[in-house]
Amino acid sequence: MKRTMALKAVAVLGAASLALAACGGGDDEATSAETTAEETVAEETVAEETAEETAAEEDATCQTDTLIVGSMLPATGDLAFLGPPEFAGVDKALLEIEAGGGVLGSPVTYIEGDSGDTTTDIASQTVDSQLAQGVQAIIGAASSGVSLTVIDKITSNGVVQFSPANTAPVLTTYPDNGLYFRVSPSDVLQGAVIAADAIDSGIESMAVIARQDPYGEGLKDAVVKDFSAAGGTITADLLYDPAAPSFEAEVAEIVASGPQAVTVIGFEETTKLLQEMIKQGAGPQDIQLFLVDGNISTTAYEDFPAGTMTGVRATVPSGEADLTAFNESLLEVDPDLTDFAYGAQSYDATMLIALAAQAAGCGDGVAIAEFLPQVAGNGGEQCSTWADCVALLDAGSDIDFQGVTGPVDFNEYGDLAQGTISINEYTSNTEFEEIGKVTADVPLP
Repeated sequence: MKRTMALKAVAVLGAASLALAACGGGDDEATSAETTAEETVAEETVAEETAEETAAEEDATCQTDTLIVGSMLPATGDLAFLGPPEFAGVDKALLEIEAGGGVLGSPVTYIEGDSGDTTTDIASQTVDSQLAQGVQAIIGAASSGVSLTVIDKITSNGVVQFSPANTAPVLTTYPDNGLYFRVSPSDVLQGAVIAADAIDSGIESMAVIARQDPYGEGLKDAVVKDFSAAGGTITADLLYDPAAPSFEAEVAEIVASGPQAVTVIGFEETTKLLQEMIKQGAGPQDIQLFLVDGNISTTAYEDFPAGTMTGVRATVPSGEADLTAFNESLLEVDPDLTDFAYGAQSYDATMLIALAAQAAGCGDGVAIAEFLPQVAGNGGEQCSTWADCVALLDAGSDIDFQGVTGPVDFNEYGDLAQGTISINEYTSNTEFEEIGKVTADVPLP
């Protein structure tokens, strides 16, 4: 559409030049006008030929009527507890899309894949396999660190990478050829919410300890910056190796700094870190503890002494909408689910990819990337189901997809323009409940 408009503009400018020349009078001016007219016709002919060549190239690119989507989500590794709800979210979306006639009249071809973690090469192997099978979009990874190991390989091949759970701020401006998107807000927002929650709870001093990777470092820096800016004192600012055999020294430093609260930013290894904190008298029953999306879990702490986790706060990107009914519906896809984090985001990512392909009229990755911002929020008519959105597209209308998490408008970097962070509190070692949420524009890093 943009190319066609540009060509029309060239033609209009050519006609205007002809009209101006004809108004001068005289033989020389007439000859000049004839020459200009001939040049204009020549330019229009070239423009038409260019348009035909472009259309032919686009037709050649978009001959497939099948959308091929891969996933690269944690079936194994230190975020494996997030895998089941994410896989279920993708599956639920695909079931609804297929029930509604598929994308471009055909079922979506789905290739499920594991991301592992940054200690393995599983993500790279998954990407290689899926690229060889012709995927146009890959959903994942959950870990920002894992995404950074494969983003160049994915986007350099003209394939969309769409993460339901990446939050590292460094990904905002990462050079991705316009092919990287995510439906979880940058941790610039989560850090601000953690800091505000702590200040509102009367916390005046805090230690922050985070795993040493892009996710941990980005979220730690945000918490430290915002807590300090709000008048709080950071007593310890630490990074740790998640593969370390012991966290004794790091915990000793936290204890020596004497904070009122500790924010722990980690993945699966958080269990071992908390055990060391309990051992040194700085456990959740001794000091206020704040957890994050990477370690909020209903199963990780089940073997702790009863009541250990009661009162612990934990934040996680969620949605402006209430996700209770949606999470219950995920149990129809996977009855064994116990955690639901990022299931809704995985659903929304899958739906957006499919709607972008439908709107573009082809499954090409670059075309999908071009149409993702348009179907996610371009001043079009709001819709929230596959059937309703496709009906609007078929009628020639622009759409504004409303995800189960709420609006999913993107900024210029493929990040959410607005995000929601849920604040939760543990009522036992295996249960937590939402006590509040914050929806706000996502600041840039």
